[in-house]
Formats: sequence, C-alpha cells, structure tokens
Amino acid sequence: MEIERKFLIDQDRIPFDISAFPYKEIKQGYILHSPALRIRKENEDYILTYKDKGGLSREEINMAIPSDAGEKLFTKCDGHIIDKTRYLIPADTKDLTSGRDLVIELDVFHGEFSSLCYAEVEFDSEESAHSYNPPEWFGRDVTGIRGFSNSDLSKYGMPSDY
Repeated sequence: MEIERKFLIDQDRIPFDISAFPYKEIKQGYILHSPALRIRKENEDYILTYKDKGGLSREEINMAIPSDAGEKLFTKCDGHIIDKTRYLIPADTKDLTSGRDLVIELDVFHGEFSSLCYAEVEFDSEESAHSYNPPEWFGRDVTGIRGFSNSDLSKYGMPSDY
C-alpha cells in the first residue's frame, strides 16, 4: 500500500542547495494509465510497477526486470515519457504511526515538463498523512487532484491549472 501526499514546489523558494542530497535519474512511461502499469528506469535499474486507482492511498506492486525487457517496454508506452531527477531529502520529522524518519522525494522534471517540480512524502498510515505539516517552502497540495499524477502527465501533458 502506498500512502503519499504531493505538493507543488517553486524551486526559487527551496531554502537550501538540493544538489547536496542523494538523487536518482528517472525515466518512466505508462503502458496502461488506469489502472497504471508503468515502466521506470532508475539510474541503471528497470522496475515494472502496477498501481491501482486512488489518491492518498492505493495498492502498489513493484517488480525488477532485466534491462533488455525494460527498454522493449518503453517502446510500448502510451503518451509522454517523463524524465526527472528525484532528490531524497530528510524531512526532519517522523511518521506519526511508525516513528520512521520521513523523506521528501523532490522531483525536478526535465524536457517538456521542465517547469514542473513537486515533492512527495510517503507515510505509514492515512492518519500520519493527514497530520503532516509541510514545510513553508512547499506549495499547493495536489494529492489526488486530476492532472498532477505522473500517469496523468504522461497521458495528457502539463495540467492546465498549473
């Protein structure tokens, strides 16, 4: 089960140098959009992911696959391919349910989505997600808002209300 909140980010408001944090280069595309069947390349690893419909929480299944299969699946994708850099930033707070240190996954998009940047934070319960107080540099909460999921970006392009 994936439980996460997503926030738009104005990169000019980030109060630190994001390049100081670990990151992953991500390329992803969608074979199906609803439910989502996604192929993702993270650095050199390929992951096939199934995600059911949902906003705050939804089922997610991940499976590592060989690189030749991953590249072949990219040729079967429908819509826009997404390229982004994901920075992993300590959130300086803990999950309310588990006590686990929370991490901000800051996605800086490239190519046709280069003006887009958002942060995702994953939680261990919906209660934790609802109680989370984001830092002041976070923008609008777009959790579950049509147009802002990666699947919607892939299918429709940039949201009209961005």
